[in-house]
Amino acid sequence: MLHITKAKIDDIHIIQEIAHKTWPITFGSILSFEQISYMLEMMYSTTSLLRQMTELNHHFLLAAEENECLGFISYESAYKNALQTKIHKIYILPEAQGKGVGKKLMRAVEEIALNKGDKRLLLNVNKHNEAEKFYARLGFELIGTEDIDIGSGYLMEDKIMSKKLKGDNETFKENLPSMA
Repeated sequence: MLHITKAKIDDIHIIQEIAHKTWPITFGSILSFEQISYMLEMMYSTTSLLRQMTELNHHFLLAAEENECLGFISYESAYKNALQTKIHKIYILPEAQGKGVGKKLMRAVEEIALNKGDKRLLLNVNKHNEAEKFYARLGFELIGTEDIDIGSGYLMEDKIMSKKLKGDNETFKENLPSMA
């Protein structure tokens, strides 16, 4: 059975391990090895993750089955001081993809957002990432694009997707724990 828990600072190494296993597979045909290495250091170094968790109000959830962590999601409530939650990251180990882990993590964040009164979810996805199809199946719609200069001559070329929230917690058939 899949369990979703809030990540703590002590769990940073788990987040890093999953990122380092998934990124080369997810982005290997999209980005150069050098850019992947640069971005992993920029976003997943211990210093960066500590800052995300303690200063930037990013919350991480871990999905585990039988004490093995299969993936994580990070989100920020009240993104840009509006009634919206921004999903910053979601990565599932390659061997666990297609088993509903990502869907359950997304539903957990959606429930949290609804409980906080947010009206929509936002996320960015690389314009060449196949995950866009997954997000569309979950009800996300393309609302724009943006290019983000991340330094060292690298650019994140993203699509921006949004999902309007129904405001009805009865939407959820699964009994997800409260993560507020």
